[in-house]
Amino acid sequence: MAALPFSHSAGPGASGLWGLSRCVLLLLPLLTSGYKENTSIPVCGRPWWSEDLEVTRHWPWEVSLRLENEHVCGGALIDLNWVVTAAHCIQGTKEYSVILGTSKLKPLQASLIPVKDIILHPKFWGRTFIMGDMALLQLHSPATFSKYVQPICLPEPSYNLKVGTQCWVTGWGQVKQRFSANSTLTTELQEAEVFIMDNKKCDQIYRKKSFLPHLVPLVLGDMICATNYGENLCSGDSGGPLACEVEGRWILAGVLSWEKACAKAENPGVYTRITKYSKWIRKQIGSEALSGPPASTWLLLLLWLLQPQMGP
Repeated sequence: MAALPFSHSAGPGASGLWGLSRCVLLLLPLLTSGYKENTSIPVCGRPWWSEDLEVTRHWPWEVSLRLENEHVCGGALIDLNWVVTAAHCIQGTKEYSVILGTSKLKPLQASLIPVKDIILHPKFWGRTFIMGDMALLQLHSPATFSKYVQPICLPEPSYNLKVGTQCWVTGWGQVKQRFSANSTLTTELQEAEVFIMDNKKCDQIYRKKSFLPHLVPLVLGDMICATNYGENLCSGDSGGPLACEVEGRWILAGVLSWEKACAKAENPGVYTRITKYSKWIRKQIGSEALSGPPASTWLLLLLWLLQPQMGP
């Protein structure tokens, strides 16, 4: 924490004590503030515009998952130590790292945080990505929350995201291109406005060319679909976030699961539905609340404000 300048002014004992008491009362709420999920209105990160970016906003929870410093998938920061991504992004026991707080695919200055541990959802293991496409990445060292790095909140398991809700998908995927193996990623983070789609309608679109019996759904209950009705910008990465602002909070509605969604413009994006995994996520990270700025930071500020007031 940077050194704070000390400002001294004269004051008698009684008024000085009143001033100290007032500072204590004002700062007491800060000692328990932070990114908490167990309060009535938890503090979540919010996208914001920079003077250097006229169109694209900064999405502070956006994560670039790296393998040998090459971008392989997207992800979302949900805690000081944890990132959510898609399970199909993980290839064996390779050494992964993440980059936070930047919109550039190849930033000139950025610190890679190694991934300490990877937890795949048990339904995914040994099966196709159709079910349980969810993975948690534990960071080797905690992220430092700032204007550029903030978590996105998890929705409550009982929350029902209504059809037609406006959301955003972000990532370094192709823009207005068909998905192909030799296509290149964009250098700047892309964003696309999408809307939550009914699962049955989404399933009908994907089963048109499917050989599976109609009794077998392709889009399951633990999935959620989003579309922008005709022009799929393919802005998202596999494992990247589907973020929605609901009642003033930005929540993680899903992580991109189906890469084939970019094969055709009319294809909706199919995401792993976070509400189906919220309890599992909280159990794995061992916390009911998203961590925030340490209390020691607020205590240092409090001690500075309570310094004896002296004249020049």
